[in-house]
Amino acid sequence: MTSLGLSQRQYQKKTATNRLGLWLFFISDSFMFGGLIISRFYLLGDQKLDLNQFLGLMVTAILLTSSFFMNRAEVMVSQGNRKGFIRSLIITILLGITFLVGVIGVEWADAPFGPADGAQGAVFYMLTGMHAFHVLTGILFLLVTLRNGLKNKFSSEKHYMVEAAANYWHFVDVVWIIVYPVLYLMGTF
Repeated sequence: MTSLGLSQRQYQKKTATNRLGLWLFFISDSFMFGGLIISRFYLLGDQKLDLNQFLGLMVTAILLTSSFFMNRAEVMVSQGNRKGFIRSLIITILLGITFLVGVIGVEWADAPFGPADGAQGAVFYMLTGMHAFHVLTGILFLLVTLRNGLKNKFSSEKHYMVEAAANYWHFVDVVWIIVYPVLYLMGTF
């Protein structure tokens, strides 16, 4: 039975349970990222990583812009604007892919150290790799959401999947807002 086939009461009960599960996931994932960030300071102290500052700023701007479009997609679906929802979701996906290309394809290739080059490499590649993995799973989540949107499976009253995808995407953005200064801005040479 699809979410549109559920009664409003059944849908609300299912949505409340799903929301709780999603927020528990966010809390547990926050501990994992917190541990990685603590390891950065434990292993590197106030040492600053020699990274491409412009690229770091650009991928951050791209990810924050994607968050704007994800919010817009969520608002559009809640207003019953299917066309605006689809358009905003596609833009979010494309910006997410651009972020991944910037971090994995460009920054990883340009970094002056490799993953096996001591604490710098371990910290940088683990933090950016775990975040990139979360962005990739977010993109997959958005692609499934897009597919369901194209199949007209959401209504203005029943669209929890879009809300969940948006919350996950915003969580990934908030994590990057913390990871970005920890890796790119903090420390001294």
